[in-house]
Order: sequence, then C-alpha cells, then structure tokens
Amino acid sequence: MSLSPRIAPAEAPYDDAVQTQFDRLMPPGVDPLVLFRTLANDTRLFSRFMGAGLLDKGHLSLRERELAIDRTCAQTGCAYEWGVHITFFKEQVSLTDEEIDALATKAPEEGGWSPREALILKLMDALHQTARIDDELWAALRSEFKEMQLLELIMLAGFYHTVAYLCNGLDLPLEPYGAPLPRV
Repeated sequence: MSLSPRIAPAEAPYDDAVQTQFDRLMPPGVDPLVLFRTLANDTRLFSRFMGAGLLDKGHLSLRERELAIDRTCAQTGCAYEWGVHITFFKEQVSLTDEEIDALATKAPEEGGWSPREALILKLMDALHQTARIDDELWAALRSEFKEMQLLELIMLAGFYHTVAYLCNGLDLPLEPYGAPLPRV
C-alpha cells in the first residue's frame, strides 16, 4: 500500500451538495474520508456512491450490519474500510478485541458468535467465495432472518465489495486513526 492514492482526493472548498453529505456523515472535527474525497472529484460519481450506501437504519441491528461489513472488508483484504468501520463502530456495537480478531482470522464456527451472527458471517463468506448461497445455507438463513433482512445482507456484501474494489484499486492510504486489519 502506498502513502498516496492513485487519484488525488478533492480538496476544500467542496461543492455544496458534497459538503452537505460530508457534514452529515463525518463526526465533528473529523476530516472527510479519503475515499469520499476521491469520489468527490466528480459530483455525479459521488452522489451515485452515496445513494447506494446502506448506513441508514435498516432491517438489521447496527451490530448485524457491522458484522456483515467487517467480514466483507476482511475477506476482500480492504484494510482501509476495515480500519474506518472498526474505529467508528467498535464501541457502538460492543465488539471485543477477540471478536475483531475473529472477524478477520477465524471461521464463523470458531469465533464464539451467536448462531444468528455466525450465519451472517457464513453468508458473507459464501457470497465472497462463490457469489452464491447454497440451499442448506439459505434454509438456515430463512429460519433466522426475514426476507428484507436477507436482501439487505446480500446488498451489504455487494456494496462493500464495490467499496473494496475502490479502496484497493485506488491504493488508498489508511486513515491515520484507522484500526489495523488482522492477518490470518
């Protein structure tokens, strides 16, 4: 990973619509993410990306959403997005250091997860490895999740693969405060 991205991030002052999004997404006093500023070079691409995100209150608990995102980031080797999500959401979703390590380095059965949480990780693994969900996993998922929750989980996997392609493809440097991605 280089110290500078392959495409230079936009610099302030930003377009009004972009600045409004930054103000909504970023905690006070925290600069906009390098990923967001890179996409902000083109307001069309930036708005399309922001419109596809699933960081709103959806059909899943915040913890379930973060488990899906973090597992996808770990599976794709997306250290940039992993670091941002672990840093910003670790305490909000009560992730322990052991769970954080397990998300990146252990099979779902090895992490001490609840059965429901282990299913989320199995789903993220299956989608990452094969882009499919076999009948056995689908039956287990259906016994635990509502249809709209399943749709959201699949969309999270797809969206965060896109995020990984962007971050890894652009060789984005880690945010200075980003948590390190544990290695297997």
